[in-house]
Amino acid sequence: MIKDNQKGFNRFHVVLDGLVTAASYLLAWYLMLEARIFPVQGEVLAPQYYFMALILIVPVYLILYGVFHLYTPKRVQGRRVEFANICKANTIGLLLFTMVLFAIRNQNPFFNEFATRVVLGFFAINTFMVTLERNVIRMILRSLRSKGYNQKHILLIGYSRAAEGFIDRVLANPEWGYRIRGILDDHHKTGEEYRSIPVVGTISQLNRFLESNTLDEIAITLSIKEYGNLEQIVAACEKSGVHTKFIPDYNNIIPTRPYTEDLQGLPVIHIRHVPLTNLLNATVKRCVDIVGALCGLVIFSPVMLVTAVLIKLTSPGPVIFSQERVGLHNRTFKMYKFRSMEVQKPSEEKSKWTTPHDPRVTPVGRFIRKTSIDEMPQFFNILIGDMSLVGPRPERPFFVERFKEEIPRYMIKHQVRPGLTGWAQVNGYRGDTSITKRIEHDLYYIENWSLGFDFKIMFLTVFKGFINKNAY
Repeated sequence: MIKDNQKGFNRFHVVLDGLVTAASYLLAWYLMLEARIFPVQGEVLAPQYYFMALILIVPVYLILYGVFHLYTPKRVQGRRVEFANICKANTIGLLLFTMVLFAIRNQNPFFNEFATRVVLGFFAINTFMVTLERNVIRMILRSLRSKGYNQKHILLIGYSRAAEGFIDRVLANPEWGYRIRGILDDHHKTGEEYRSIPVVGTISQLNRFLESNTLDEIAITLSIKEYGNLEQIVAACEKSGVHTKFIPDYNNIIPTRPYTEDLQGLPVIHIRHVPLTNLLNATVKRCVDIVGALCGLVIFSPVMLVTAVLIKLTSPGPVIFSQERVGLHNRTFKMYKFRSMEVQKPSEEKSKWTTPHDPRVTPVGRFIRKTSIDEMPQFFNILIGDMSLVGPRPERPFFVERFKEEIPRYMIKHQVRPGLTGWAQVNGYRGDTSITKRIEHDLYYIENWSLGFDFKIMFLTVFKGFINKNAY
């Protein structure tokens, strides 16, 4: 079982991190001083003084890795989160190294000859090497898990939407290495299955499964109507010493990353946490939007000029088409696009979807819609402040009024600026696709926003977001 191997693996990981850190430091010393890649001016300390620093560097960095949760088992942790923690640990290490070196120099001028370039080189090399090491380990472990090794055995308590959602995700990601042994439930017959995961007994039989000592984790997936039994079940699980986690059956109410606060010992969960309500986050995003929009206008200006000429030559009417859309805080604004249809009555334009082989779409319009060139004038919307480079796509008021009655949580998307591209769009939900799925992706983006997430979406847009197979 995984619990028997985890301690040994953690020890191995600590030793490996120590070796990588020492190797990074020695490589920095060699490249910066011995290899003579960069000119060295003045006297340089003897090698043994640099090597003695390892006595402090290695343990301090291992402690920092522990502080930043780099030894906590996280089978489903993303590379981005782990890389951020590696950068934080190495940045703090750099600051500590610099402060100690400065203090020693003040006490003993002899150490003025300790090359600062070695410290900076170590920071860059170690960040790269530790990231590389952990990604190699991640790839090896995921390969082993997908082949049935290094499995974590889990028992679910309660048959619910939460249980089904957990099973769906585990089966779709075998590299996580979760093996679900079964479900305990009082309202489904023993032997009943969900995607080959059987109900193996009732909740009253929990102690028998715990006593078998073959489980790594218990996942409580009770239906919301059974929460009266939750305290008793948690007490039984904790008494056994088996790691227990709670997967709530109200995930459609709380966000994927709940924002909690401690009210004098009383945990308070906020129903919705939007990182972009933070002034610093909003300011940084706005600065990126302005710079990105200006760059976009410069880079794509030849394409926009050719498009404008073609529209003017092939179809009577204006080159730019403006349409009312609903944006931040439910306020309407005029969104600009290159005109891709014949000029039509406002009453028809406001309430009709574009359909396959729509006769209103011009030949040039069909091409620019398919390649998303028609969206390029929205760089001006971004500069004005109506839109962002990344965010949920804005919709027309007619459809907003309709969808807010039909789709739960639809209006939450208006808590941030709408975007030129978004998480839903790079995942294929554009044009005539599921509105519900689109909203799920929009909410995930809103609740999990980060600057890195924005850059990831822009990167994916370049490679798979421009060509829209659902554009008509």
